[in-house]
Amino acid sequence: IALQTQHIPLHQYLHCIGNVPSPHCPHCPDTDETVLHYLLDCPQYCRECHTLLLAVGHDAMSISFLLSESSATPHLI
Repeated sequence: IALQTQHIPLHQYLHCIGNVPSPHCPHCPDTDETVLHYLLDCPQYCRECHTLLLAVGHDAMSISFLLSESSATPHLI
């Protein structure tokens, strides 16, 4: 649920509630640290993204699939 509502301790949300000075990813200075960035785009987590792709298949590259399909949930935990 936290991933779906984006109320998760990523910099975009933490910035909105005043806990960090910037919404930017600590690993990608010019990119906001969003759920999409965290799950699929951030080079810091490319190994985890690859593991997710192997487990879920092609649909792992769809943020809507990852956040709505119960079959994807165990691989996000």
